[in-house]
Amino acid sequence: MPIYEYIAFANGGVTSKGIVDADSERDARQKLRKKELLVTKLTETRGGKSRKKGSKEKVGLFGRIMEARSAAQGPGTRETELVLGMTRQMATLLGSGIPLTESISALVEQSEHKRMETMLRQIRESIQEGTSMADALSQHPGWFTEMYINMVSAGQAAGNLDIVLSRLADYMQAQRAMRRKIVGALTYPAMMVVIGIMVVTILMAKVVPEITAMLIEQGKVLPPATRVLIMVSNVVQNWWWAIIGGLGAISFGVERIYRTSDAGQLWIDRSLLRVPVLGELLRKAAVGRFTRTLSTLLQSGVPVIQSLAITQKVVGNRVISDATAHISQRVIEGADISGPLKQSGAFPSVVGYMVAVGEQSGDLEQMLDRIAIAFDEEIDVVTERLTALLEPIMIVLLAGVVGFIVYAIVQPILEIGQI
Repeated sequence: MPIYEYIAFANGGVTSKGIVDADSERDARQKLRKKELLVTKLTETRGGKSRKKGSKEKVGLFGRIMEARSAAQGPGTRETELVLGMTRQMATLLGSGIPLTESISALVEQSEHKRMETMLRQIRESIQEGTSMADALSQHPGWFTEMYINMVSAGQAAGNLDIVLSRLADYMQAQRAMRRKIVGALTYPAMMVVIGIMVVTILMAKVVPEITAMLIEQGKVLPPATRVLIMVSNVVQNWWWAIIGGLGAISFGVERIYRTSDAGQLWIDRSLLRVPVLGELLRKAAVGRFTRTLSTLLQSGVPVIQSLAITQKVVGNRVISDATAHISQRVIEGADISGPLKQSGAFPSVVGYMVAVGEQSGDLEQMLDRIAIAFDEEIDVVTERLTALLEPIMIVLLAGVVGFIVYAIVQPILEIGQI
């Protein structure tokens, strides 16, 4: 349903601004007239951007492109943060006995994000027209994941939507915390690499050429280290654009292969898991995501096959994803989860044994949740170890490169002084 921004005069001549959802411009004016508002300006808006006359076709095309992009890529970081807050608030409102449409209306009134307000209004209108909440959410793939929609559907069917939303909020918060741990562990080494490259590039492009030019003017035979330094400096000066272009092409090629080739994606993910310490961190993060996601889905009443299918898409590693697909296929054939999980070889052996205990005791969801908590704690340990390992390595490498540059410059200067 279209959303309209309006400017109107209220009683007493006070100017009023806001938005209203209506089937047409005429319907919007009628709704505002019932509120005793005299409309002076009315503009249709979608996703927080006005659709002005004369640009309808252009904006419509852009809107369709953005919707298709959002549907393909799923929610971004900003949308995920907003949905997390919205989910927590809605769980609280529903748990307090407030009806669904009124809960959404409360979220609309307090929303400070224009695009989110528009999205919530559209969801409310769909629900008022008889659409289920899950179907209404599915109309906004740029905001809600398949997991989110399926859990809401299961919560509505079981009549415990507030509990399911609370679990969803806890799950999203835990995933955000895990993501921040991993990013935090890799940020400092990455910054050191970038700064080191910048320092060496400045030395090779500016400082070294000026000093070596003076040495060459002396007409003396330069030491091998100095000749190598001059050669590298010339390459950096004359071919910097090719170096940057080559690195960009390699980065683009790797990403392209990862996105489009199943074999390439599997090879890259498998190779990353073999990297010392980093591979351990990535494996624990993927296994933690697997157990937490599966636990949350099963606790919310989503069928096990559907839960495994959703989990397969969110684990973030192709090796674990393929193992999850194998587990799902074996479960369809009548097996339990723990058997094929142990046979896959993608999961630590302790996970298979704990899942087996959970299945035998009928407490699988809670057991999966305990595994996720345990792996979160292990991720803290591995991130600290990774940071402690990478920091001295980066320092030694950078010191070695700078030391070589200094040695290659100072050696011929000392030889000239001796002469």
